[in-house]
Amino acid sequence: MATRLHRATLFALYQLSVAASILLLPLAVLTRQVGLTLPAHRLVKRLERAYEMTS
Repeated sequence: MATRLHRATLFALYQLSVAASILLLPLAVLTRQVGLTLPAHRLVKRLERAYEMTS
């Protein structure tokens, strides 16, 4: 039961991080023009790996 809850939580967090990354895309484009980068991809990749490890 705890494993299913853990997996479901990771899946939800992964989906929310993808959605947040999409919503932050205009800000990322602007900061990229200034020379800065937003490391949102790191969060998405970490959550993706964690979710895949639960299966």
